[in-house]
Amino acid sequence: MNNEKYIKNMISEGKRLDSRGLVDFREVTIEKGVVKTAEGSARVKIGDTEVLAGVKLKVMEPYPDTPNEGGLMVGLEFVPFANPKFETGPPNATAVEMSRVIDRGIRESKTIDTEKLCIKAGEAVWSVSVDIHVMNDDGNLLDAGALAALAALEDANLLKYDLEAKKLIREEAGVLPVVHKPIAVTIVKIGDSLLLDPTLEEWNALEARVTITTMENGDICALQKGGDGYFTKEELEKAADLSLEAGKALREKL
Repeated sequence: MNNEKYIKNMISEGKRLDSRGLVDFREVTIEKGVVKTAEGSARVKIGDTEVLAGVKLKVMEPYPDTPNEGGLMVGLEFVPFANPKFETGPPNATAVEMSRVIDRGIRESKTIDTEKLCIKAGEAVWSVSVDIHVMNDDGNLLDAGALAALAALEDANLLKYDLEAKKLIREEAGVLPVVHKPIAVTIVKIGDSLLLDPTLEEWNALEARVTITTMENGDICALQKGGDGYFTKEELEKAADLSLEAGKALREKL
């Protein structure tokens, strides 16, 4: 019996290799301020999955249609030693998709008050870059990456900027204006069962997945479906409930 078939048989019996319940998370730890050269940083571990996120700031000219708002960019990179399948070079399609899912949750929830990133309307605003690095892949990278990105943003500080000299001064000038805490939770479907926090083996056996990002008030701000399989209407409703409940628990850890 191959490993994927064995996983599916176990799941059909309501069991998992690590003895968790189907909707239980592994141990989650969040450590902020781990990279001193970044404006903000965080390390997140979910079981043996480990992700590192850092925040960097730069000054840019605002876009014409948003002259008084700063910018945001999220990128994700697979470090080759994190998984034998990861290779050096530009981010692959999977990394790009994950970064877009995480980015969408942060943008659509308006996590950052972008108007407070304005230095001078029409002339200079802060651009916030979040770089996520997968250090060890044991499944559920989307949730770990999103949590690390949010924790790093919460840890970040603005810098001083001399507008006349157009010079960045590396001195802290208050915290980054983080006003919301969106939490992404990925639900995977294996057979007729829904699971939270899949391990790498479970991730490789999934038929469909959906990442649902929820706000503090319970609203869904982003949703992304993946995999070749499907979710019924009832399964999606259950997935939404699971994401909301798990999101509350994860948000408390911040």
